[in-house]
Amino acid sequence: MSSVPESGSAAGPGHLTAGTPASVTPFPGTGTGTGTGKNASAASGGGRTTTAPASGTGPTSLQTLRALDSGPRGLLETEAEIRLGRTGENVLPARRPVPWPRRFLRSFRDPFTSVLLCLGLVSALVSAWGTACVILALVAVSCLLRSAEEHRADRSTAALRELVATTATVLRRASDDASPLEREVPVADLVPGDVIRLRPGDLVPADVRLLRTDGLTVHQSALTGESAPVAKEALDVPDPALSGAGPFAQPQWCFQGSSVTSGSGTAVIVATGGETRFAAAHDGRAGQRGASAFERSVQGISWTLIRFMLLTPPLVLMANAALRGRGLETLPFAVAVAVGLTPEMLPVIVTTTLARGAARLARTSGVIVKRLPALHDLGAVDVLCLDKTGTLTEDRPVVAGATDGADRPDPDVLRWAAVSALWTLQLAELPAADSLDEAVLDAADEYGPSAAGEVDPDAYEGVAVLPFDPVRRVATAVVGRPGRPGVHTLVTKGAVEAVLDRCAMDREERDRLLALADRKAGTGLRLLAVARADRAAGPGAYTPADERDLTFLGLVALRDVPAPSAADALGVLARRGVSVKVLTGDHPGTAARVCADLGLRPEGRSGPGDVVTAELVDTLSDAELVRVADRATVFARCTPEHKARIVSALRAGGHTTGFLGDGVNDLPALHAADVGICPRNAVDVAREAADVVLAEKDLTAIDRAVLAGRHSSGNIATYLRITLSSNLGNVIAMLTAGLMLPFLPMLPAQVLVQNLCFDAAQLAFAFDRPAASVLRRPTVLRPRDFLRFITGFGLLNAAADLATFGVLAFALHHAPADGGEAAFHAGWFTENLLTQALVMILLRTGRSAAERRAGEPLRAAAAGLAAVGVVLPLTPLGPSLGMSALPPLYYLLLGSILGLYAVGLTAARRRYERRHLPDAAPEHVTQGKPGGKEGHTER
Repeated sequence: MSSVPESGSAAGPGHLTAGTPASVTPFPGTGTGTGTGKNASAASGGGRTTTAPASGTGPTSLQTLRALDSGPRGLLETEAEIRLGRTGENVLPARRPVPWPRRFLRSFRDPFTSVLLCLGLVSALVSAWGTACVILALVAVSCLLRSAEEHRADRSTAALRELVATTATVLRRASDDASPLEREVPVADLVPGDVIRLRPGDLVPADVRLLRTDGLTVHQSALTGESAPVAKEALDVPDPALSGAGPFAQPQWCFQGSSVTSGSGTAVIVATGGETRFAAAHDGRAGQRGASAFERSVQGISWTLIRFMLLTPPLVLMANAALRGRGLETLPFAVAVAVGLTPEMLPVIVTTTLARGAARLARTSGVIVKRLPALHDLGAVDVLCLDKTGTLTEDRPVVAGATDGADRPDPDVLRWAAVSALWTLQLAELPAADSLDEAVLDAADEYGPSAAGEVDPDAYEGVAVLPFDPVRRVATAVVGRPGRPGVHTLVTKGAVEAVLDRCAMDREERDRLLALADRKAGTGLRLLAVARADRAAGPGAYTPADERDLTFLGLVALRDVPAPSAADALGVLARRGVSVKVLTGDHPGTAARVCADLGLRPEGRSGPGDVVTAELVDTLSDAELVRVADRATVFARCTPEHKARIVSALRAGGHTTGFLGDGVNDLPALHAADVGICPRNAVDVAREAADVVLAEKDLTAIDRAVLAGRHSSGNIATYLRITLSSNLGNVIAMLTAGLMLPFLPMLPAQVLVQNLCFDAAQLAFAFDRPAASVLRRPTVLRPRDFLRFITGFGLLNAAADLATFGVLAFALHHAPADGGEAAFHAGWFTENLLTQALVMILLRTGRSAAERRAGEPLRAAAAGLAAVGVVLPLTPLGPSLGMSALPPLYYLLLGSILGLYAVGLTAARRRYERRHLPDAAPEHVTQGKPGGKEGHTER
């Protein structure tokens, strides 16, 4: 154990004269970002600046504390508040709130918005001011709605994040004479000079100098790419041999972005927020994920439509010039037609739908979605990977017995395990008690001390502890035995193979004990091996190197208690099309038994089937692992690296993968998955890495989250399908009519007003409730099939529009030329809005009558749209838009056309469902695997 003295400091009382810490230069010639920006403001305020000693080894821990005007006892509360006001919150620049004006301007980056803006400017250049004004109004309304929804979504997400905000344990004092008290504060409130505690599972909240350590190891992969934990210690005088090795190799420094793997420590903060190395290295881009499969599909459809939009104006101009001899006077009409193809409300619908879904999940299920696009991914998840402990089983194993090396019952083996468990819990400063240790202690209490009194856990005095970590797979407590001064006993417990590797025995004996353990584990028991050794007490700290030449004592067998809701939840997930795969560090037999008891079996097998072990995974190439991972259900003996590799293999095989984890060892897999999921009581580093945080580690909550994701994705797919079918039909009809009629079938302003009305009605899609069939399978858009769908239904819509031409010609054949043109415009305007209202109702189906009645927002919006179509030409606004009142005969004939269109649309929809949707699900999705390999249906 390394330390600096706990009493006093040359820094005095621990507060600054000017109220801010001085700059610190911990690494000569490298710098950490401290000493610049806000943290350097003390240079003019009486603070002291530390420079490297002449030896070039950097400042000592005492010099660092002096430069920060702090001490081992921490800062005063009042001083911490002053520093927070001067340095700002300990928040990365990318996480700071985006100002509303910048958010509004950022909305113009959407491709549809950019194209609309260009079309509006083109209209203005040719003096088509009416068209230009309406287009720019559409752009402004879309950007306003989108920025407002994003602002609301960000506020909601920020409020949700506060519920799982990462905290740090800091030492603060109420006054100069008061004793320091440990308290949990939000990471954002930390300031340079704060003294903090680090424990397993903690995120390193800022750049820190270590003052005391006890077996501390950290993951620095976010900064260095190293996958293995790195040992850290509080060197008071830096090692000159490491002076040129770079900052991350220095054992006395830890950096924001690292996470504690094992051990504990005390450190002083030297840099926060944007002054940390993490902020400088990642520039706000850390943790960003690529677009999901659903987002990529939407983008693909969007760019296909944009190409059509850009081709439409020149084609319309050339066709009118060739057939009608018209020139640039048709440009506003051509621009309006191009605008008619645009689903300009798509960004607004997406943002609103996701924000509402996230808020509903938090309100009803306690599920927090930290990254809104993760809701897409949740809906697309078809493979869920998890550990069995605490999810499939209750997180409280029960001791089933203890035996010696000859498989004879031996309660003393359990008592020695209890000695290790007791002092591990007492000394390791774990963020939460280990369930195995608690089970061992509960069972030892029932047995009581041994008859000879030799093994009584309460009679031993703890000296040190080497906590469990996923690499060593053992934990060791060092205790003093009663009546034996000068002798320390190491009591080690953990995975059978790991403990036997540390015992003094020949290979034959080791193989015999492994075979015994395999037989017991094959019956579904979890095993802890126990060993001990005596050592002469010495002044040095104990390290993992001391775990050698142990004497094997025996095995403690534990059994898992299945979670009451696990079997039902697994059945529900299976019906949703979500396969569950178990990635565990347990023995293959233990994992297989639990899975078999819960009915979790590989496809096509009647029993638990083959269990893939980590040893087999190590022998497989990436391509081979893709095939094995797709087939297998249980993976045993997994290390963190194995879990991440298996998750990556599933993604490479075309699956959208979720991973549920709660510990430091789950961090690589959380990053590797499409959606990282953790419970709210997970360690800090897991909560920060996860996209979704559950109130409890419960499969039922995951099912509700998957449903919410499919709800959101289904609504977006419905919006795209209905909107684009209607828009495409209108554009085809307008282009055809423009070539057939001696006048424009609709004026540009009429086209754009029609679009504006339809856009307003489309907001209802964000509030719709999808059919139950939408929730059965993930929603995966396929651009080619999707475009085929909207083309077919768009042509049907165009046929209804062209039939309206005949009706208008018949109803208006006696009207004067000027009046007939205005009436034609009014008639087609009315018919367009009525057909769009019909499409909104009839294409959100295969639904039952009850499900259709449930869509109140959409039905109300469609009714409003139809009312506008009928009434607007009759109001004083009609003549200003070039429309006039229609004769009663037209409405009678229009009703006949709409009735035939509804019948045709319903028949076409049913025919499409029979051919493509055996389960009558309404959305244009792929059932089964997103990769489309098997068991899928195109929608």
